[in-house]
Amino acid sequence: MFLVGILSWWYGDGLVSRFKIIENRLKSSADFFSIGLLFSTLFEPFRQISADRADGPINIQIQSFFDRLLSRFIGAFMRIIMIFVGIVVMFLQVLFGLLVLVFWSVLPLLPAVGIIITTIGLAL
Repeated sequence: MFLVGILSWWYGDGLVSRFKIIENRLKSSADFFSIGLLFSTLFEPFRQISADRADGPINIQIQSFFDRLLSRFIGAFMRIIMIFVGIVVMFLQVLFGLLVLVFWSVLPLLPAVGIIITTIGLAL
């Protein structure tokens, strides 16, 4: 009866809590890297450098335009790099989470496998 209770928790609530831990880590990483916010502000100027419009002679206006354009390109480049890093980190977390779930599912079987190997006398 005790063993049945342990196994029912292991493959029931214990497995569900593992899924929730993996889900919370993914949400935390998405929040840490702010992937949604980076997508929504992809072409905003980098750190708002030269984001203001200049009034005056045409050469000042053209220089201001190209400054804003360069700042937007730098901002887009930096945001794309951060989005890529965030997606890679989340992908690695998914792979590690799947590995943990497989290990979690197989772990209760290892004592039985050890007893069978010992009984048969196989040397590994």
